[in-house]
Amino acid sequence: MHIRDAEAADLTTITEIHNEAVVNTTAVWDEQTVDVADRAAWLADRTDHGFPVLVAVDDSGVLGYATFGPWRARSGYRHTVELSVYVHPDRQGRGIGNDLMSALIERARELGVHVMIAAIESRNVGSIRLHEKHGFVQTGLLPQVGTKFGGWLDLAFLQLILDERAAPA
Repeated sequence: MHIRDAEAADLTTITEIHNEAVVNTTAVWDEQTVDVADRAAWLADRTDHGFPVLVAVDDSGVLGYATFGPWRARSGYRHTVELSVYVHPDRQGRGIGNDLMSALIERARELGVHVMIAAIESRNVGSIRLHEKHGFVQTGLLPQVGTKFGGWLDLAFLQLILDERAAPA
């Protein structure tokens, strides 16, 4: 397995992974699936704005993907990003998410990101533990701010400070 930047040829599997999370999990709070054209526009937007989309691949194809993008739209938040990591359900539990997160954190540091934010459904213990393994700490909890599958969802916020700059450049 290796990790590289996503390409257009990866979009079919990225779309499948995304849609599986939409249909079967609370990892994505959307309730509608998307098509490859939607993910192509998403990939173009990410890369046009200088944000990475990484894929873990082996001989069988894409195993998972990870990305980060703006946390909030205002310019004062420009040194903070929100990340996402998704692994194909048949490949979970094999360290792929861990490797993707390591690569994503490294890329963020290379790009001068100061803080990474993770917004995770509070009962997604596996994702929370993965983030904690990389040094993220929970900094907030917003009860009942989302809904899916007929219930309320609580949103846990975790963050990782990537450098020790006293002030932004």
